[in-house]
Amino acid sequence: MKNIKYIILLLLSIGFMHSCDLVNNETTLDENDKGNNLASFEKGKIIYSQVATGDEYTFDVEMKVKGPTWLDLKSDVPVTILVDDATTAVEGTNYRIDNNKLTLKADGNYLGKFQVTMLTDGIVAPLAKDPKLVLRTKVEGVENVVGDGKPLEIDLVYGCLSHFEGTYDVTTVYTDYDGNVFNLTWTEDITKNGVESYRTTRVGHWTPADLGGTPGFTFLNKCDLLTVPGQNLVDTYGNWVEGTGNVDDATGNIHIEYTICYPQGSDHCRKYVCDYVKQ
Repeated sequence: MKNIKYIILLLLSIGFMHSCDLVNNETTLDENDKGNNLASFEKGKIIYSQVATGDEYTFDVEMKVKGPTWLDLKSDVPVTILVDDATTAVEGTNYRIDNNKLTLKADGNYLGKFQVTMLTDGIVAPLAKDPKLVLRTKVEGVENVVGDGKPLEIDLVYGCLSHFEGTYDVTTVYTDYDGNVFNLTWTEDITKNGVESYRTTRVGHWTPADLGGTPGFTFLNKCDLLTVPGQNLVDTYGNWVEGTGNVDDATGNIHIEYTICYPQGSDHCRKYVCDYVKQ
């Protein structure tokens, strides 16, 4: 009988301990609903590229209010945009912000945007290092809404005018996962898809029909120094495409070397060395 009594007491103790855990968990969840909402940038990083022609270029930066109770807000939210000390861009030389205040309105679902102007007058590209504009938000006078502690980084990239559109004869040396080497040739078109941004027709050793998605890969030009920014294979698959290249000033021929790795960040990669000769 004594043993039975001890067993019953033990079970009751365990049940009481679990009950306490449940109460604590529920309290934590309740507290989560009472946290501040944030006036936040839509993106954490922007790369904005323009040709250094002496002109000014204005672009929009999108903002929003997010958080646990933003749907319950009733008042408009005034936001001040602050320039962080980590900024290397020079005001009046690299950028200008004509109005650093905006209001995220309740009847606009707390979505809004402000403008940044990139300046190029007196800039001789390429620069040794692209200037960076780092911005933060500040909110005053609205209950349960504060500025987001996470900054926005804007890379201001100064480029040179290029004309890479056209048809090319391509020679590629392809090295597979096992180290086997293949020599491939084909003809393809390169098209412009942005400011100093171009898109090839093919990527890797596949044809466009093999892969589907968005054919080719995007590369960026900065005064004949080329970059294949990290991107998913044909904007569809988890395989990661990344590389660099250059342009022969005398001939205009393009040389690009890139890898296709899976998963991203691994050393399980295929390598491609490509020469594009314009027809």
